[in-house]
Amino acid sequence: MTAKKGFIYVLIAYVIFVFVQSLFFKFTGSEETDIIFSTIAQWMNDVGLSAIAPTFDSIGGYLIGSVELIAAVLLLIPATRKLGALLGLGVISGAIFFHLATPLGVHRVINAAGETDGGVLFYMACGVWLSCLLILILSKSNKRRGYQKY
Repeated sequence: MTAKKGFIYVLIAYVIFVFVQSLFFKFTGSEETDIIFSTIAQWMNDVGLSAIAPTFDSIGGYLIGSVELIAAVLLLIPATRKLGALLGLGVISGAIFFHLATPLGVHRVINAAGETDGGVLFYMACGVWLSCLLILILSKSNKRRGYQKY
């Protein structure tokens, strides 16, 4: 295994770790997930996106979690790796946007007591964004043979 291939695998492992470990929270309706999606939904109401805010509030975690799961699976398959990285880059760009442009913030509230995560979720999202970008750049397609070449 080349150093480049090993580095790509480390990047993939990080993205999959972040996406998959968050599925528990998104798919079980945890308090943290409820706070995140209700905060964003309230912001949507405030900026005139009230038509989609209730849907985002109620099923946003399931939708985003499903997209992250699909991206993680696509990253595991060499032939779909770039598609997985592109999908991951898109979904995590949305997450970073919501952290920066809405009341969610970088240091988001994690419970009813008002405690914050110290920015951990935001910084992990930034790491995923960079990892997906590097996977896209470093994974070269061999179109003639129909498989990924490292």
